[in-house]
Amino acid sequence: MVKTASTLTPATPRLKALYQSTIVKELQAELNLKNVHQVPKFEKIVVSVGIGKNKDDKRYYETVKNTLVKITGQAPVDRMAKKSIATFKIRAGLNRIGINVTLRGARMYEFLDRLVNVSLPRVRDFHGVNPKAFDKQGNYNMGIVEQSIFPELTFEETQILHGLQVTFVISGGNSTYSRALLEKFGIPFEKTGGKR
Repeated sequence: MVKTASTLTPATPRLKALYQSTIVKELQAELNLKNVHQVPKFEKIVVSVGIGKNKDDKRYYETVKNTLVKITGQAPVDRMAKKSIATFKIRAGLNRIGINVTLRGARMYEFLDRLVNVSLPRVRDFHGVNPKAFDKQGNYNMGIVEQSIFPELTFEETQILHGLQVTFVISGGNSTYSRALLEKFGIPFEKTGGKR
């Protein structure tokens, strides 16, 4: 019985296999790293949508929730307000201000594969992603204006448009290393300065 169960384990995602077989060695050589454990790697990908302005609109919330379920294959988690802000009628712990999904392992690599190879090429007038969106820890934040670039969604599911943010949490703590890793996976960075 144990043998049959082990044969049913899902196949390793294409990009994960590529990372393990090729990208690790290439990055170690290119970044001049002595130890293979210094090579940057993805820890998780967080896909989030802020709904503060539309916190009372149930239809908007359902649209956002449906988007995250369809594009990630995972149930999203509600984010509640941590502070009360009277001007926006937000009360700490009572008002939902956002929804997010945290992807790890196989689902993370599968989402990345679809994002790079299917969704980003569908962005109109796309010149690459912002090369300055790294934080001090080397994590990268990518803003997406409309959810309509994801082919998993039907036309009806994109009638209420909303943006979303994709955060790549990368071990290594260095924006140079993180950018090298993202480029290996095919993330196209916008060229700044110079001729195209």
